[in-house]
Amino acid sequence: EQVKFLDYVSPQQLSIIMAEAMAMVFTTFWEGFGFPVLEAMACGTPVITSNVSSLPEVTGDAAILVNPHQPEEITDAMEKVANDDILRLKMRDLGLNRAKKFSWEKTGKATLEIINQYL
Repeated sequence: EQVKFLDYVSPQQLSIIMAEAMAMVFTTFWEGFGFPVLEAMACGTPVITSNVSSLPEVTGDAAILVNPHQPEEITDAMEKVANDDILRLKMRDLGLNRAKKFSWEKTGKATLEIINQYL
């Protein structure tokens, strides 16, 4: 009864839900880039995510990284975030700062630079 399964939510609703969450737990086994964790950090939501794929690079030191094959690691991280107000505030600040390092403008410029190298 503590988990709510939602149907479609608009991007505006998602931002509000994310910002009000105690944490985002995103323990995927494979991720192409990690937009969900980046979105959560941009909302000031502490992130617990997998230590695989691109996620450690995207989150840097702003998230708790766990082995997605180890449920007890995930549980420990969730308990730590739920029970430590200071940790949540620290993770919020780290996440907001980390999210600022990513933008579509930077991505576009980097992509254009690579394309120009091969033209």
